[in-house]
Amino acid sequence: MPTLPYIHFQGNCAAALSFYATVFGGTNLQMMRFADAPEAPAAWKDSPRIMHGQVTLGDGTLMASDYPPGVTGDAQRGFSVMQSAPDVVTAQGIFDRLSAEGTVIDAFKPTFFSPGFGMVRDRFGIHWIISTIPG
Repeated sequence: MPTLPYIHFQGNCAAALSFYATVFGGTNLQMMRFADAPEAPAAWKDSPRIMHGQVTLGDGTLMASDYPPGVTGDAQRGFSVMQSAPDVVTAQGIFDRLSAEGTVIDAFKPTFFSPGFGMVRDRFGIHWIISTIPG
């Protein structure tokens, strides 16, 4: 039984998932808006917010949604999404794309446990750990 990250956004889920699909070469990008829900309340009828979205990244699935219309919700804190890459060049490229308009927390570099490792908060406020699989 896999553990799947589920990220909540404050109105920019569609942009974030589309960005992640591009950064990671994701497939099977799916999004359902609150407005498309069967028997959606009146407050949801014109909402562009995402009720559920997901994208396949390698052999995993990243799931996400916006908070419902009218709910502010909390910004993401206290967790990171870990993504490994098969080689340093691929990992560096992912790190660089996530860093664009984001904040580097720990610069991408070799460490004693990985030939390439870095931590970044992307432009959507999500913390990522990018690591090359040692081998």
